[in-house]
Amino acid sequence: MSRATRTDTRSPAPHVADSHDVIRVHGARVNNLKDVSVEIPKRRLTVLTGVSGSGKSSLVFGTIAAESQRLINETYSAFVQGFMPTLARPEVDVLDGLTTAIIVDQQRMTADPRSTVGTATDANAMLRILFSWLGQPHIGSPNAYSFNVASVRASGAITVERGARKTVTQTFSRTGGMCTRCEGRGTVSDIDLSQLYDDSKSLAEGAFTIPGWKSDSFFTVRVYAESGLLDPHKPIREFTEKEMRDFLHREPTKVKVEGVNLTFEGLIPKIQKSFLSKDKDALQPHIRAFVDRAVTFTACPECDGTRLSEAARSSRIGGISIADACAMQISDLAVWVRDLDEPSVAPLLGTLRQTLDSFVEIGLGYLSLDRPSGTLSGGEAQRVKMIRHLGSSLTDTTYVFDEPTTGLHPHDIQRMNDLLLRLRDKGNTVLVVEHKPETIAIADHVIDLGPGAGAAGGTVCFEGSVEGLRTGGTITGRHFDDRASLKQSVRKPTGTLEIRGATAHNLRDVDVDIPLGVLVVVTGVAGSGKSSLVHGSLPRRSGAADAGVVSIGQGAIRGSRRSNPATYTGLLDPIRKAFAKTNGVKPALFSANSEGACPQCNGAGVIYTDLAMMAGVATTCEECEGKRFEASVLEYHLGGRDISEVLAMSVSEAEEFFGAGEARTPAAHTILGRLADVGLGYLSLGQPLTTLSGGERQRLKLATHMAEKGGVYVLDEPTAGLHLADVEQLLGLLDRLVDSGKSVIVVEHHQAVMAHADWIIDLGPGAGHNGGRIVFEGTPTDLVAARSTLTGEHLAAYVGS
Repeated sequence: MSRATRTDTRSPAPHVADSHDVIRVHGARVNNLKDVSVEIPKRRLTVLTGVSGSGKSSLVFGTIAAESQRLINETYSAFVQGFMPTLARPEVDVLDGLTTAIIVDQQRMTADPRSTVGTATDANAMLRILFSWLGQPHIGSPNAYSFNVASVRASGAITVERGARKTVTQTFSRTGGMCTRCEGRGTVSDIDLSQLYDDSKSLAEGAFTIPGWKSDSFFTVRVYAESGLLDPHKPIREFTEKEMRDFLHREPTKVKVEGVNLTFEGLIPKIQKSFLSKDKDALQPHIRAFVDRAVTFTACPECDGTRLSEAARSSRIGGISIADACAMQISDLAVWVRDLDEPSVAPLLGTLRQTLDSFVEIGLGYLSLDRPSGTLSGGEAQRVKMIRHLGSSLTDTTYVFDEPTTGLHPHDIQRMNDLLLRLRDKGNTVLVVEHKPETIAIADHVIDLGPGAGAAGGTVCFEGSVEGLRTGGTITGRHFDDRASLKQSVRKPTGTLEIRGATAHNLRDVDVDIPLGVLVVVTGVAGSGKSSLVHGSLPRRSGAADAGVVSIGQGAIRGSRRSNPATYTGLLDPIRKAFAKTNGVKPALFSANSEGACPQCNGAGVIYTDLAMMAGVATTCEECEGKRFEASVLEYHLGGRDISEVLAMSVSEAEEFFGAGEARTPAAHTILGRLADVGLGYLSLGQPLTTLSGGERQRLKLATHMAEKGGVYVLDEPTAGLHLADVEQLLGLLDRLVDSGKSVIVVEHHQAVMAHADWIIDLGPGAGHNGGRIVFEGTPTDLVAARSTLTGEHLAAYVGS
């Protein structure tokens, strides 16, 4: 049958569906946005830029992506929505033309000890299926190769009520791959008992030295002393063998203490449940210090750190066990999988090859599948999340990225740019929050927010092409082509930190002398061994009070919506004491989490209404009008301001307020000076930590650590989240630290920081087992002149040499 021939030669009128080619935002007021209205072209790459805190994330993540997710959730039934997180509608007048949003952010992946790169990307699941089909000897289903599944055996009588009622005996078994010794964690803990108690004292004399275990604590200490199983008046070192066994290892046993039924449990399992089963980073600082002091973690001797049972390790494909496969560098594992030729599992092999090749393509081929996901940097975590989207056949979706070049060497940025362009060319809308000029340069459309940060930002300063941005006169446009120049002269070192025979992770017996008293930059491609050298091999010195090492990593700040810069930095303490001293009352009155809290909203400032499967509503508390304090507390003043007015101040205002006059408070003024030094002068003291951008959190941590007595500061990519204009301010801060007598070691990829360094240590030449060696040591000028490494080539191009 032949196809009909079209005789009408007139061009058809545009279809009405083709008119929806923009995402239209009108009147956005999320966080600091000031009635922002923009039109974002679909199926194009749009980069949003502006100084840190200008409102980029509020527009992209808090408005566009949040509303897209909320609308998708509303398509499910009310029953299903009851099991999903409730999302409130963003504060915006109009949002038109939205498509399904896929968010790829920098949120750290779970720090659960059983979560690995393999489990987070489904690569482990595919390997388990592969080994359950091809592994010899055959040991069972895919569960038999999983370190998250324990082996279970049970038998007993059950009553079956089908027709005639009868009792039958049944057995049940499930073969799991979990190592029984470490329970799939790969490490075992060795507890130093001397850190738990003083064995020269009795329980009645307060023998416990565990934080929070006071001698009169009813549910912890007294259950041991009054259980009847132990002599509370005998020194612990004089316990009999049975008493010691009960004291340390007894299974949970019901006991009665003063007529109350309680559970007595051996001290070691009690400590393991109370402290060791939790995410270490989530513990309070003094508890974390106790765990570091009392507990030593070593590789499990039974499974050799593989997390797997002996049976799972004995099953092999061509001499390779699943433990061996997960320990391989992913680029090597991809080659091994490609060489497998088994028609019976061809579809599985094809999908696994595609996943592993995506790792290599995205620049993560140096990882291994057994790498704990909690150890990935923010940039690595974001790229791992990208894996599942690279081969996707979806089109006309919106991909939202949060600084995807974070943690990437200049050599790797081009590869990331190619991936973003490929997603766009498949017909998707790509929204990128970014500061790097290399990525801004490839944009089809640029939206520049500002002009400042916080209350000084939240407006659109420029919208258009990259060329228009260059000549637009905005702060981003003016700094777009900024290039730092090499130093004419460098500082002379005052000493050295010696590292000898470093072998952490992929380091290859590295010997290096890190100069002290100068600005040292450690660089190299992602995965070359920079963090392993600095964090894993740097010697911790002792002696003088200021000779310690202060390490400021990329870990997320933990805090609830009640936490703010004043509470996080310790600033609120001197402020509360100053208010209390001036007014002759207790300091607790000036805490919204204590006695001074508004009784209606409990110091939150808002009332949260839970509407079940519908989005909850947060309304300003009518009692305190959002001020969070009791009315009687607001009658007390310091320098003419009440506590709520002080918390509403910016850092710059508060620095002036507490620097002179009646409100002069030196302790508060010192902390505020540090916040201003790191460029957070615009931040409100009472702004919730949950609303801070990534760059703001990084600098807040830096300001806090500046108070510590340390002779050596180690910074991990401090330019992450910083605008082009802010990098210059950071360089000034690093100079001030060095000039004050500190030694500063920076792990960094930004060429401006490299050019500003006194000494550069370059690792490589590649990543994973292709790295781990020192490929250059010397001044930036020498690195540029030699051009012997990838870093040297890119730095030379950057400075125009």
